[in-house]
Amino acid sequence: MIASLLRVAAMTQRYLLLLASSWPRLLELVYWPMMQILVWGTLQFYLSERSSSFVEISGTLVGGVLLFDVLVRGQLGLSVTFLEETWSNNLGNLLMSPLRPVELVASMMLMSVVRAVIGLLPVTLVAIFLFDFNVYQLGFALLPFFLNLVVTSWAIGLFVSGLVLRHGAAAESLAWSLVFALLPLCCVYYPVGVLPEWLQPVSLALPPTYVFEGLRAMLLENAFRADLMLRAFALNALYLAAALYGFLRLLRSARASGSLLSSGA
Repeated sequence: MIASLLRVAAMTQRYLLLLASSWPRLLELVYWPMMQILVWGTLQFYLSERSSSFVEISGTLVGGVLLFDVLVRGQLGLSVTFLEETWSNNLGNLLMSPLRPVELVASMMLMSVVRAVIGLLPVTLVAIFLFDFNVYQLGFALLPFFLNLVVTSWAIGLFVSGLVLRHGAAAESLAWSLVFALLPLCCVYYPVGVLPEWLQPVSLALPPTYVFEGLRAMLLENAFRADLMLRAFALNALYLAAALYGFLRLLRSARASGSLLSSGA
């Protein structure tokens, strides 16, 4: 167990050193979340000035932007970490070492959290000073919100990484696009009830939906919906287990066939 933890720590340290030594990587982490908050925060101000009824729900707009970026940054943190190993043709080398696949996954998960925090911390401060929205005022509720979105991002990231293992470079673009397919279904900016009835069961099958419903309950009703968080955790456990199983199976298959040696081509 100690040796396993040391290997995970070593891989995480390696990824941290790569990140710290590259200012373009650091800039990319902050750039898109900053653009998002500036655009949506300004839109919130514009609508608030022209509609008194919008003032009551305006915080849900910026709050939704911030929390959805947790999902995006977490998923990209895992997927890009994996892709960088394939681009450098290093995945085969890693798996010929004592490093186990589960340990590789664990280090990528840790790195996704680090990348998400680095990318979003400056953005939350901008939201406070420019748009008068303090996400930290959510208090204890912020922790289950964050954890649920991060676990969902891990499931999506492992799914994308598995597709890359199966289909090669043709599937790499999904690392930047697949998570945004969930944007209209997760009800980031509106409640589930506004969706067509046939689409609502699809939305309710997604863990982030419960996070954003919980966010609106906190901001509009000052109520923490523990039942929504428990449903999200239950769905996340199911999806993460399925994604991890599929990724490990595909990795084992690629390892046996030798296709890992050409994964960066």
